[in-house]
Amino acid sequence: MNVFQLIIIAAGLTGALLLVWVAMSGPSPGKESARRLKSVRVRHSDSSEDRLEAQMRRAVAARKPKIHQIAGSSSRAEALALRLDRSGLPWTMSQYLYGSIGLGLLFALPIVLKTGALFLGLAFGIFIGAGLPHMVLNHFIKRRTTAFTVKFADAIDLLVRGLRSGLPVSETLTIVSQEIPGPVGEEFKLVTDRMKVGKSMEDALQETADRLGIAEFNFFTITLAIQRETGGNLAETLANLSEVLRKRAQMKLKIRAMSSESKASAYIVGSLPFIVTVMIYWVNPHYIGQFMVDERLMVAGIGGAIWMGIGAFIMAKMVSFEI
Repeated sequence: MNVFQLIIIAAGLTGALLLVWVAMSGPSPGKESARRLKSVRVRHSDSSEDRLEAQMRRAVAARKPKIHQIAGSSSRAEALALRLDRSGLPWTMSQYLYGSIGLGLLFALPIVLKTGALFLGLAFGIFIGAGLPHMVLNHFIKRRTTAFTVKFADAIDLLVRGLRSGLPVSETLTIVSQEIPGPVGEEFKLVTDRMKVGKSMEDALQETADRLGIAEFNFFTITLAIQRETGGNLAETLANLSEVLRKRAQMKLKIRAMSSESKASAYIVGSLPFIVTVMIYWVNPHYIGQFMVDERLMVAGIGGAIWMGIGAFIMAKMVSFEI
């Protein structure tokens, strides 16, 4: 049996195991029944806060961001441009692509020159060139999103105080863009600029919500749209929304604290094979160098990497919680 047949067999077994895992990992009946009971209780609750949160959840589920649909389904270039915009970095698409290619070559050429394994160097270069910039961009997107959500409740409180003092909504949005620092002030500044050139407040807010993809800002946009259609006390509605967002932030911090030990264990377990490999290569390069030459060891290494990827994916799902 040659190496190609071994690779086909390993890929087939891995695909079969993935299909079995997907088939067996359906929704839990207990969780589904609890979710339905919770939705019924919220729907018939006498609390205005619970009714507002349920209404916002239904509206968010019904309204999908148009830019996200275009970027995520029909155009990878638009998806990349949207991610670069969400990160807040002054990078262009050409800079990102050229940087990824240069980074891949920087890591691929030394491996090819050192070992002579062309395909291994190309695979490692593609992995680093495509994966590392993606991870860095995810880090900046997450950091900017966190900075936005931390200050967003304060921005809503400032809106509430402005509305209660008698100012119109457009004027309070301008005050928020001037008084709140960081991403919140920048995004509200873009909203007010769009309103100045003739766009309605709903369209300007919805465009920003589609571009940001942050649930808290979607709640805010939908709340204003619903209040415009139904009427009522906007200041009181926004005050309830601010309280809901603060409770969501508290719950996220609790989940982060509860899952920090599991995440640390996952990071340590996932990084140990790479650390041990580097240390052994540093002590005895010939021993690890056989993985670059022997085809059987290459197949074993590929299989081990696949199983490590599956284990890392499962651990990431176990410590990931959605609110």
